[in-house]
Amino acid sequence: MSAPASNKLGLWGVIMVIYFTVAGGAFGIEGLVANSAPGMAIILILVTPFIWSVPTVLMVTELATAMPVAGGYYAWVKRGLGPFWGFLQAWTSWLYGLVIAASFAVLFATYTSSFLTQAFGNDILDHNALLNWLVSAVLIAVFVFLNIRGAHAVGDSSKLFAVMVFAPFIVMIVLALIHWLAHPVAFWLPVTPPKTGLVSAFGLGLFVVMYNFLGWDGISTILGEIENPLKVIPRAMRIALPIIILAYLLPVLAGLSAGVDWTTWGDAAGFPELAAAIGGRWLGIWMAVGGMFCAAGLFNAMILTNSRIPFSLAADKYLPQGLTAQHRVYGTPVVSIIVCAVIYAVLSVQTFSSLLNVTVVLYGVSLLLQFAALIALRIREPRMRRPFKIPGGLPVVLLIALLPAVILVLAVVTTLQDPDAGPPLLKLALPLLVAGPVLFYITRSVFKRGAPDVHVPIEHDEAVL
Repeated sequence: MSAPASNKLGLWGVIMVIYFTVAGGAFGIEGLVANSAPGMAIILILVTPFIWSVPTVLMVTELATAMPVAGGYYAWVKRGLGPFWGFLQAWTSWLYGLVIAASFAVLFATYTSSFLTQAFGNDILDHNALLNWLVSAVLIAVFVFLNIRGAHAVGDSSKLFAVMVFAPFIVMIVLALIHWLAHPVAFWLPVTPPKTGLVSAFGLGLFVVMYNFLGWDGISTILGEIENPLKVIPRAMRIALPIIILAYLLPVLAGLSAGVDWTTWGDAAGFPELAAAIGGRWLGIWMAVGGMFCAAGLFNAMILTNSRIPFSLAADKYLPQGLTAQHRVYGTPVVSIIVCAVIYAVLSVQTFSSLLNVTVVLYGVSLLLQFAALIALRIREPRMRRPFKIPGGLPVVLLIALLPAVILVLAVVTTLQDPDAGPPLLKLALPLLVAGPVLFYITRSVFKRGAPDVHVPIEHDEAVL
């Protein structure tokens, strides 16, 4: 799918979409501090991007510039590993996108409740499940309309949302720094929770920080809707990565200086409460408004990237052809957007925390398939033109693929050993993963019926031997 030229994303539109598909602000990372203690939380924020995000950024940049086609990672895996694995890639990606988008709708309702409590002392959303869900449903309806208008509209709105998110955090960080310089304290202590070793503390917070640093590949599904993706994608990744790391690190450092009991972070103390402790009630209210814009921006960007997956599957005849219908003016996959929105609304009855671990597992499987395709294409298509190529040859490619695989296994093993988190993870994630191969053969028989897949073109560099 290619958007009209006037509806395509430029550099800063792409940066803001990446920002909101990955982070959108520090909101949601508070539980990391409670799980792993202040010192380990800081270590995880600094270390995890280099073993989880940077390999993904390199992989996405190489494949996006080599194959800037609609469907992104689905097309890459299909070309590198074959239709079966391509389908599994699309299935797991669509699933985690559905789950994470629903969690953002839940997060919006959570920060709306925080705003009402901070500003008016009204906690009605905390005690009325139906009203809480209706807040999420309104968010979904508004951004379905915006997404139907196209990627350019989403990019422009993301710029505005970013300003609304950054502003209260900048004020909070400045006030916290002034206070800390006047009254310095060792806010990074303790490094680990009481009676918890370094490895256990690292593992306890790993899923939270992985969740907050996933999504770098989401931009690939809209490559046909980006102006000159061969130049824009590498530049956008280089700019977005340090912005996102700092957008988590600095607010956490500021929040730790507030003197709020770190064990209450995430449950009793989110960033609105931390901001209020630092700057007063007015800053807490402002931060709650920022949280609402953060959740809205996250959800807005996720609809954009996630809705292109069923469209691409339908184009390959794995899903009903009605999902390929495009808006006659904006060229957007209008039916696919609406179908995804209905699923988001159903899933948003879940709680934010209950969706986190299964999201990371689904994303991890999707990510490993992309790395497998990267390796396969390096071996099978050595002459493929790669405007951006990971340096160091195949050994370096294997190494950067190994890093996220190791951290994913560590996170899963640590979570499975937790009697509270382990059983729910198995109960939710395993059936969803097993359903992928089953659905491949069902959809191939019911919808595809021998029809060929859409060809994924590549260019060859004759200079490569």
